[in-house]
Amino acid sequence: MVIFTSFIALLAGIGVFIVGMNMLSSSLQKIAGPSLKKLIGKITSNRFAGIGIGAGVTALIQSSDATAVMAIGFVNIGVMTLAQATSVVMGAKIGTTVTGFLVSLSSFDIGLYISVFALIGIMMQFIKNDKIKNIGGLLCGLGLLFIGLDLMSSSFNNDSVKSFIQNIFSTINFPLLLLLLGIIFTAIIQSSSAMSGLVIIMVSSGALDLSSGLFIVLGANFGTCITPIFATIGSNTNAKRTGFIYAFISFVGVFLFTIVLWALNEQIVSILSVINNESYEIAIFNLVFNLLNTALFTPLIKYVVMLSKFVIKDKKDKVEEQIKYIDDRLLRTPAIAMYQTKREIINMANKSKENFERGIYDILNESVDNREELFDTEKTINYMNKTITQFLVKLSPLLDLKDEKQIGSYFHVVNDIERIGDFAKNFFGDASDMKQSGLSFSLTAKDEIREMSQTLFEMYDLAISLFVAGKKNKAKLKELSSFEEKIDGYKREFTANHFERLSKENCTVELGSYYTNLINSLERVGDHIVNVGFSVKNPTGDQH
Repeated sequence: MVIFTSFIALLAGIGVFIVGMNMLSSSLQKIAGPSLKKLIGKITSNRFAGIGIGAGVTALIQSSDATAVMAIGFVNIGVMTLAQATSVVMGAKIGTTVTGFLVSLSSFDIGLYISVFALIGIMMQFIKNDKIKNIGGLLCGLGLLFIGLDLMSSSFNNDSVKSFIQNIFSTINFPLLLLLLGIIFTAIIQSSSAMSGLVIIMVSSGALDLSSGLFIVLGANFGTCITPIFATIGSNTNAKRTGFIYAFISFVGVFLFTIVLWALNEQIVSILSVINNESYEIAIFNLVFNLLNTALFTPLIKYVVMLSKFVIKDKKDKVEEQIKYIDDRLLRTPAIAMYQTKREIINMANKSKENFERGIYDILNESVDNREELFDTEKTINYMNKTITQFLVKLSPLLDLKDEKQIGSYFHVVNDIERIGDFAKNFFGDASDMKQSGLSFSLTAKDEIREMSQTLFEMYDLAISLFVAGKKNKAKLKELSSFEEKIDGYKREFTANHFERLSKENCTVELGSYYTNLINSLERVGDHIVNVGFSVKNPTGDQH
């Protein structure tokens, strides 16, 4: 009965620990959002910079899995090369060792005091301030982490339980079995940190000897690759290669270190024992392993990438490239996902403008030459509209109140951009109908259309520049409003000119319907463009 109770306490401790780690990681991601953007923005071809960024990001968000999955997502959307991703995931393995040292604090008599942070953090959640809430989440996660460690530790307090565990490990006291145990258990709970924490508790309590614990920790280093490998399902070829590289580097490192640890077990344990603290002995071993493994593969990145290309061949089918910046894998890091969503919306806006220009060209030149390009781009815009909207729906619950309001404005901006694309398709339809009917606008009418369109092109560039900046700029907003007034004036002036031409029989009624419809459509395009620009002023999504 005591053994059963201890087993339940162990499972509960692991559960609380994992919840605490997830809460700690999530809160750190929100707090460090701007820092994450800066770190990712500094990714270069320099392998050492990539390793540093991978280690830094992982240290900030306390999850090597999240960093690896994020790298896979970036490769999948073409933002990061395979070589860059390789250095980042190598750095992630170093960054995750910080958790081991955090867990090692449980060896001191401060766990009870840190556990109180859980209550403080929960109370801070009731304060209506996102920064305070995030700090509260961090404190609560940290407190839960130590409560989980305490529960795990309490499950080994009884001598009969210790004896039972020792008998089990004496039965399986074979390096490969211990390695396999670490791999399987880490893959099941999807947290190498929890596995390391459990090993630290068992070694500290005397239920497991240090020698066996080191093999389990090595196994945990490979077991943590399972999550990123699953993340490559449904991704493109390069993303699959990133997953392969992550697993390959971990496998080779674990394989080589297993041989060394097996052959020099007594010497390594003796060296570590000088530290005279089992918790730190395991944490330092884990750090040294990952540092040496990274040092081993740093000069070999080029060849590892070549191997991944040899193992995973390019697909013969053309990969869809409409979406460049967002990927569901990025949802694990909401701050990065927000940044990438904005880039994707700008990408969509540029495509919409391209089609708008094509539609106007077709109208002015009685042309249907752009048909294939225009309709292909229209399909792309519709696809992007659907994909970005779905991504925003998934992202919204993961954000703070301030960012949720920004997401609300993004929904409207995407809709406005998609509507501009629809008008471009309508312009082509009118141009096609006019060509078949042998109709053509007069030179005067074309000049009016050209003048109004050119103003809209300038408006579009200004609105996108405001959206890119993401900050309220009174001078530019005033300029955008002036453009809107100018477009409204053009509509009144050109409509009056049109009716004058009709009265003088310089224009037919049939041709006039195309003209008035076009002028009205251009005015509505102006409204959508203004909405995009004013989304910065109205982050809640209220339209101008």
